[in-house]
Amino acid sequence: MEDNNLKYWVAWSQVRKIGAVRGGRLLEYFGDMEIAWKANLPELVASGLDAKLAEEIIITRSEINPDKELQKLDKEEIKVCRIIDTDYPPLLKQIFDPPYLFYYKGDLSCLNKTCLAIVGARLATAYGERATHDLAADLASNGLTIVSGLAKGIDAIAHEATLGVNGLTAAILGSGLDLASIYPSDHRHLANKIIRAGGVVISEYALGTPPLPQNFPLRNRIISGLSVGTLVIEGKESSGSIITAKCALEQGRDVFAVPGSIYNSASSGTNKLIDQGAKLVVKAEDVLTELNLNEERKFIDKTPPKYDNKEEELVGQILGQENLHIDKIAQLSKLNISVLSGILTIMEMKGLIKELNGKTFALTK
Repeated sequence: MEDNNLKYWVAWSQVRKIGAVRGGRLLEYFGDMEIAWKANLPELVASGLDAKLAEEIIITRSEINPDKELQKLDKEEIKVCRIIDTDYPPLLKQIFDPPYLFYYKGDLSCLNKTCLAIVGARLATAYGERATHDLAADLASNGLTIVSGLAKGIDAIAHEATLGVNGLTAAILGSGLDLASIYPSDHRHLANKIIRAGGVVISEYALGTPPLPQNFPLRNRIISGLSVGTLVIEGKESSGSIITAKCALEQGRDVFAVPGSIYNSASSGTNKLIDQGAKLVVKAEDVLTELNLNEERKFIDKTPPKYDNKEEELVGQILGQENLHIDKIAQLSKLNISVLSGILTIMEMKGLIKELNGKTFALTK
């Protein structure tokens, strides 16, 4: 389809009340977005729009210049992918409400690889940051494209860790993709790094769209929709990361979660996901095995794990004598039980120790 028609697709995205579902219905009814754009009031109503909305559209589209919208895209070097295009991601097309169009910068072909979403809290704990870095780096090293939302906290760490191992990552925005609209603004440099590294930054929102709160739950369905599974690392029960997990479940995709301390509300959502059947993840192999991707692995670090701080070394020394229950380790180490719980989980994730049963731990031989 020629660019002369593309401009009408872009123009429709500027009509605020025409989202994925209504846009899809217009395309299905008219078969062509130019014909839909030029339709009169009775024709718009016949397509399934209520009369009041159809009247609003007639007024709104008189204020939109399709040619100028294309010029804005050219100026920002932003590309468009339509649901009719051959490079539209197949997994995304399968969801209930795929965007009829989205904007992107970078290389869409990174989505041809197996994609895994990694999401979590904006206010991440040190434990969450460490778990995200290690898991994202290992999964990306094994050939997965890591999909996340460019937000502060877990999302940004997942992107950065992927880039750190020369992996591919995709960022999905809840704002416009033009430079002035990218949110958060201090992650513009991260978006550029993703693009330069062969990844992609995507938004279904028109240029100039601010980061409105209602945009993000809708954005989350794209994060999960592009991915074979979603891994949640920290999140309260009502957080955006849990919404993403719910989107994944509704889309028939796998959900994974990293366990956290029962004393920290940052992990209340992930612990509940595990209780409800999400796959518990402490290492990259847990995800690869569940997705039957072990044969595709390019790299698994076989070097002996090392202690990264004095607390880990202390726990290692204590467990070097015998296998012990967490309460006994706390007594001997004089570490707070909630702090110790996080340390033990990190050490288990790194392969330093293993849990035998009933909160009894042993060094990994």
